[in-house]
Amino acid sequence: MMTRRAFAKTVAIAGFPAIIPAKVLGQDAPSNTIQIGQLGFGRIGKSMDVPGILGCKGVKFVAVSDVDTKRMGYAKEYLDATYAKQNTSVDLRRYQDFREMLAQKDVDAISISTPDHWHSEPAVMAAFAGKDIYMQKPASLTIREGRLVSNAVRDNKRVFLLGSQQRSSEQFHRACELVRNGRLGKISMIEIGLPGDPAGGRTQEMPVPENLNYDLWLGSTPDVFYTEDRVHSQNDPKLDSRPGWLRCEQFGAGMITGWGSHHLDIAHWAMGWEDSGPREIEGKGIFHTKGLWDVHGDYDITMTYADGTKMRIWEKYPNGLRFIGEKGWIFVSRGAAKMTASDPVSPGRELKALDASDPALLEGAIGENEIRLYRHRGNHHQNWIDCIRSRKETIVPAETAHRSCSACLLAHIGMKLARKLTWDSAAEQFVNDDEANALLAREERAPYGTRRAYERLNTKA
Repeated sequence: MMTRRAFAKTVAIAGFPAIIPAKVLGQDAPSNTIQIGQLGFGRIGKSMDVPGILGCKGVKFVAVSDVDTKRMGYAKEYLDATYAKQNTSVDLRRYQDFREMLAQKDVDAISISTPDHWHSEPAVMAAFAGKDIYMQKPASLTIREGRLVSNAVRDNKRVFLLGSQQRSSEQFHRACELVRNGRLGKISMIEIGLPGDPAGGRTQEMPVPENLNYDLWLGSTPDVFYTEDRVHSQNDPKLDSRPGWLRCEQFGAGMITGWGSHHLDIAHWAMGWEDSGPREIEGKGIFHTKGLWDVHGDYDITMTYADGTKMRIWEKYPNGLRFIGEKGWIFVSRGAAKMTASDPVSPGRELKALDASDPALLEGAIGENEIRLYRHRGNHHQNWIDCIRSRKETIVPAETAHRSCSACLLAHIGMKLARKLTWDSAAEQFVNDDEANALLAREERAPYGTRRAYERLNTKA
């Protein structure tokens, strides 16, 4: 852990005030209320993360940060109205630059609901600032970034939870325990269905809105001209439209991480692969070339793990996971439930949340001597708050999040190169493949970047 002097020096270099959070100095919090800073107030922040945290007892939002001041105004309106219904109020501080919010000593924890390219850098900075972290998936834009997030959280002893909320759902927990305890016998294949994204998007340059710090929004990614379809709508007070950045490879990998982070995480949980990854990757994908949006559309990837189990990810499968073993199959999905209005719906008949080739496979209690997986029910954010108080590990800690995201990014690299790849999950390197290894990181535009932040803040006293 850094000394006070070392931390003050590094935050000054980072460009925000050297105000030291109490937890960095090992002091007790001023009260039992956990004070939250919200980073990003868009579609997911408003629909999932802020309401989820508000549903927990003993928490209070005291600050919000967004590069778009219009969205910060929406956040204030939303939180003022919510607290007024509870006959209370909060003096919500607003920061266009999140680094100023991280420097506030009374902010105990940070909820990160930003675009994918702004996940790992603030997570690393928050860990070194002594803040506990909730972060939306995916865990990172690249595998190298994800490793730095996990290391920063571990070394600074922070409580971290990823927004992989399927682990807090009954049917996913049940399916994983059944598979882990051999109810299907040896698993030979896991079939995962994910949606794809369409081509499109306007390509004409537009003036940057006065309310948007566009340079900060771009962050470590290349400097490109502003057009609304690569950022988010400026005429969406309900914050329920799907933003264009989700479909631009500059800012994410498309549905392979957008939904893949959910389903591959469940596959890893069921199979006990939470600290490893696939051994071989082979696949193909179609990448859009017309219009602004250039993430993948259709795809077909097969990954083989060390025990010989194959995982096939194909857009033609129904949205969910099917575990196929010696004794039959179990399928698990969200069924008819939708977390957001834009959640994809599989064509055809409505999917069951939990199904099997033989209903008897789903029956029977997990025995005392069998494997029992981490159990949390209901509000996923409550697990984060509970663990902040207990200092125990969450249901989706940083290393688990990194490994699940890494598998998604390996599938993406497999689509890009369209040839067989061999992965060493211990070394986190492709075997004898410089071309593939070059895709494990991206060049970072100064002064931003997860690597820059980590190296600066990891300086020893």
